[in-house]
This record gives sequence, structure tokens and C-alpha cells, in this order.
Amino acid sequence: MKIKILYAIQGTGNGHLSRATEIVPILKELADTDVLVSGIQGDIKLPFAVDYRLYGLSFIFGQKGGIQILKTIMKLNPLRFIADVIRLPVKKYDVVLCDFEPVTAWACRLKGKICIGISHQNAVLHPSAPEPVKRDPAGLFLLKYYAPVTIKYGFHFVPFDEYNFTPVIRQSIRNAVPENKGHYTVYLPAHSNEEIYSALSVYPDTRWEVFSKHRKTAYRIGNTSFSPVSLDDFTTSLIGCKGILCTAGFETPAEALFMGKKLCVIPMKNQYEQSCNAELLASIGVMTLPQLKDQYHQLQQWLEEDAAIRISYADLTRSILKDVILNGTKSVPAAGNYSKSALFGTRDLNHELFHRF
Repeated sequence: MKIKILYAIQGTGNGHLSRATEIVPILKELADTDVLVSGIQGDIKLPFAVDYRLYGLSFIFGQKGGIQILKTIMKLNPLRFIADVIRLPVKKYDVVLCDFEPVTAWACRLKGKICIGISHQNAVLHPSAPEPVKRDPAGLFLLKYYAPVTIKYGFHFVPFDEYNFTPVIRQSIRNAVPENKGHYTVYLPAHSNEEIYSALSVYPDTRWEVFSKHRKTAYRIGNTSFSPVSLDDFTTSLIGCKGILCTAGFETPAEALFMGKKLCVIPMKNQYEQSCNAELLASIGVMTLPQLKDQYHQLQQWLEEDAAIRISYADLTRSILKDVILNGTKSVPAAGNYSKSALFGTRDLNHELFHRF
């Protein structure tokens, strides 16, 4: 008889949902898996059934480069959140896995259930992970307590120890043959289409394919096409692009690095996690910009250079999930913040070092 798993996914933005398209099918092969998604800002249509769809705690994307804090506060529904925490039957599952999803995390804490966090955010909190020069105590506090878990495993661009792994790369990316069709793929969900076009139209010889949260139909202006977010269309554009301009999130930059695509990132304002990501990406040579506006010379330099970074991330997703599930069924002490005390033995998770070409 298969063990029963609850896999909870953060539905704010699209990175967690994109990673879930790779993880959930594997989990369903390994165990009887229910899926929970909370949040109201995701655009991706998931290719599997969702057993729980909850309102959660969402960050509302603005159109000036960051999170709209006031609108985020106005969209909060604390009574609904508390009710969902109380009602969620986490104790009926043998293993609860949480990808930075707050309802499940707090339900487990309330009911004394072990909650295994497996997310990028856990790796960002690792002591060895780089931090921005300008500290953000509120952002750090939110990262720690938005979805607190019992046991932490993380994904990052580079692994820090045996509890942290290199990125999950979707098979559609892993099996693709990258091409250069001459266009640049753009994903800046916290910028308005008008601001994006204003910044990119000054490069008339460059073709831009923009995927936008702020438009439901596709259209073109000059050298720039705008399309609603679609995982399949975005994947096609990414595979064939010359380079990608995007936020300093995790999934998209990781896939760009895996394919050896020229990459430029702009961390979203009021997003401490993205500031941390930008620090690490800059340390390995990725172009990072503080904002989209008034960056003409920096973007021109990026467009003119041919060098890119490629990291050959090993395909470890299935073995990682098998070990996490196995250890989750055991009565083990909490690993806490990267304690060396328990879960995995020595494990070779090294990937090939990145190289320029």
C-alpha cells in the first residue's frame, strides 16, 4: 500500500507552479499524492488535478517593478486563512511536503504535524547563501515565518550542503535542443507593458518577446510582441531565444543557465529573496540591474556581448524526492536550520562546474 502525501504549492507567481509540473508526476508515481495550491496570482494551467485550492496569502504584483504593498494588505483575508488552517486535515497524511505554502505550514504547526519544507526559499536562508549589502529585516522576517516548517531542504543555483540541491529542471527544457532564433525573451511581471515597451523600444534592431501578467490577448508594437503567460509558449520562446531578460526569481534563471542562454536579471522591489538571488547570480557573472528604467547603456552592453554561462545541472529530482519521502516516514528529529544531525547520509550532489562559451 502506498503512503499518502500532501504536496502544498505556493501559487503566488509562476515559479513554484512551474517546478510543480515536474515534481508532482514523480510524487504520484512514488506515493498516493494529493496536491494543494494556495494564492491568487498564478497564471500557469497545471497539467494535473488539484485537490485543495485555497485563497492563501498572496503578494500582489504591481506595474512599477515590485510588489504593491498596500494592495497586498487589502487583499489579505485573515479570517479565511485561519479557517483554512484549522480545517486542513494534515494529520491524515503520512508525509506533508511544503513548497513555501503558508496554510499547510501553519496547519502543521498548529496540529503538531511534521512539515517538510522543500523550496528555494529554504536555500536562500542558508548561512552560506549570499545576502544583499542593504539588509531588509522585514523581508528576512517574512522569508523565515511566512511558511515555517519542521525540516528544511532547499534548491539553489549552487548547492551549499547535503540538504540543499541544484535546481529542478523541467524535462521539456532538459530534453530540448537550444536554438538561437535571434529574439530575446522577457518576463518582468511586476512592470507594466507600457514601461517595458518604453525601455525596450530604444533598441530597434532587437526583437523582444514579452510575456505579460497584464494582458489577456497577444499584440505587437514595433519590435516588441506581448503575450499572456503560457508555460508552453514561454518554454518555446526560451528554447529559441538569444537571451532572456527577467526578474531575479529562481526557475527561469536556472533554466536559462542550464541551456546556456545569455541572462540579465532585475530583482523585484520589496522582494528580499530576489535581492539575495541577484547577489549570487552576480557572483558567477550574470548581468544584474537595479531597475528597468534608465539602464540604456547597461542593456546595450548586455545585448552586444556574446558570452553566456552554462551550468550542467544533474537530473536528481527523482532520487531527491525518494530520499525526502523515505526520511519523512521515519520518526526523526527536526533538522532545523541546516543542522547536520539527521536526515541524509553523505551524498554526492555535485554538478559540473559552470563554464563560459
